[in-house]
Amino acid sequence: MNTNAEIIAVASGKGGVGKSTVSSNLAIALSKSGSRVGLLDADIYGPSIPRMFGVSGQSVTSNDGKSFEPIESNGIQLMSIGFVQTNNDAMIWRGPMLSQAINQLLFQTNWNDLDYLIIDLPPGTGDAQLTISQKANLTGTILVTTPQNISLIDVEKSLIAFRKLDIEVLGLIENMSYFTDDSGKDHYIFGTGNIEDFSEKHGVELISNLPILPDLAKYSDDGRLFDEFEKLPILSEKYQHITDYLRARISDIDKTDSLETIPVVTE
Repeated sequence: MNTNAEIIAVASGKGGVGKSTVSSNLAIALSKSGSRVGLLDADIYGPSIPRMFGVSGQSVTSNDGKSFEPIESNGIQLMSIGFVQTNNDAMIWRGPMLSQAINQLLFQTNWNDLDYLIIDLPPGTGDAQLTISQKANLTGTILVTTPQNISLIDVEKSLIAFRKLDIEVLGLIENMSYFTDDSGKDHYIFGTGNIEDFSEKHGVELISNLPILPDLAKYSDDGRLFDEFEKLPILSEKYQHITDYLRARISDIDKTDSLETIPVVTE
């Protein structure tokens, strides 16, 4: 594994908020801007990355019997339990088995010269989050939520958990924030203001508010996210902002880390 890669976990407090879609589009945006990107689908019980990238049914290969070669789609290196177990059987695993599987997918994959590794975490604050936080040398995490308070209650738990584990929370993304009708008017059907209040209360940056886009759901289901990315200009503009923010934020973290390692000279 390339230890020089910036490793960013995308997390949520609960399922159904679009975390995998955010992870996929973030990987695509970084790749289209010239970065070498890997995407790890760490949602062992509900892997969706293979479908979103149009590579469902493909199986991993191993050149040495010990490590995996990532599946490549449009230059993005992918790894998922969906490439190891290609049928639709339910994964009925206890915590230790899940942690072992995540370890294997992360550390036994021959990631090739990455600038960024995006990790799509399962929802919640369980074994998967703990394993990744303790072993992946994360640069930081992004939290994904929807506008409702019921979603923010669970995101708050994730935020507190990552801070207890001393993981940098890079910011929040509010998904399904609004939709725009044919006249160009925005409708905030799940309410407004909750995420801003949450951001201020917890001292964490709100990176972006992402709209509901029916075509995005279709492209995800059809495995055409990469090819159709620019056909959704509002989406590509939003993710350009997100990638610009992340690069600047990570640069600030790296500078701070460098300053902390400079020895203090005293007379």
